[in-house]
Amino acid sequence: MIARLSAILADPRTERFIMAAIIVNAVVLGLETSQSITAQFGPLLTTLDHILLWIFVVEIAGRIVVHRLAFFRDPWSLFDFAVVGIALVPASGALSVLRALRVLRILRLITIVPTLKRVVGGLLAALPGMGSIVLLFSLIYYVFAVMATKLFGADNPELFGTLGTSLFTLFTVMTLEGWVENVTTPVMEHHPYAWVFFITFIVSTTFMVLNLFIGVVVNAMQSEHEKAEADEREAEREMLHEETGPLAAEIRSLREEIAALRTEVARHQAAG
Repeated sequence: MIARLSAILADPRTERFIMAAIIVNAVVLGLETSQSITAQFGPLLTTLDHILLWIFVVEIAGRIVVHRLAFFRDPWSLFDFAVVGIALVPASGALSVLRALRVLRILRLITIVPTLKRVVGGLLAALPGMGSIVLLFSLIYYVFAVMATKLFGADNPELFGTLGTSLFTLFTVMTLEGWVENVTTPVMEHHPYAWVFFITFIVSTTFMVLNLFIGVVVNAMQSEHEKAEADEREAEREMLHEETGPLAAEIRSLREEIAALRTEVARHQAAG
C-alpha cells in the first residue's frame, strides 16, 4: 500500500497535476478580488477553492504517510504543510486576516519547480554573507543622516528637520525617484553646494554598497547551482553503480572460474 502510494506521489504526472492545481488556484484567488466576478460566480469560485484545497490536503497527507517523520525533517515539506495548514484555520473573527493568507498556496510552486528551489536556496545561503554588508550600509546611512540633519535641518525642516525625517528623505534619494526635483533643488536654494553631499551619498549607497548585495547573492546562487550539479552527478554515479554492480560481480565470478580452470589445466599438464 505504502509502496504504491509512494510510486503515485513520485510519478511525474502527479507533480504536473499538483502544479496545474496550484496555477488554477492562483487564477481563482485572483478572480475573487473582482467584485463583479464574485457577484456573478462567487459560489462556483468558492467550490473550486475548496476542491483545490482538499486536493492539496490529500497530497500532503499522502506524503506524510509515505515519508513519516522524514517529512517533518525536510524544510520544503514543512513549508508546504504550513501553507496548506493556514488555509484550514477558520477565517472568522480575529482570525479573518488568515483568509488573505490563502494566496500563499501559490508559493508551493517553489517546492515543485527545481529551478525556483535553487533560486530560493541561493537567497537563503546569501543571508549570512549579507550581515556585514547590512552593518556597513547602516553605518554609512546613519552618518549621512546625521550630517544632513545638521547641515540642512534649519533651512529645510520638512526634509531634514529631525533624524527620522532625514533617514526617510535620504531613503527616497537612494531610490533615485525624484531626488533632484523634490530634495536637491529645494536644499540648493539655501546651500548651493549641497549637490556634492547628495551625489556622494548616492555613489556610496546606491552604486557601491547595494551592488555588494548583488555580488553576494550572485555568488551564493552560483554556489547553489554548482552544489545542485554535483548532487546530480553523484546521483548519476550511484545509479550507474547500481546498474553495473551485478554485471561487475558476474565478470569477477567469471574471472575467478577462468583462473580456477587455468590452474586445473596447469596441474594436469604438470602431472602428465
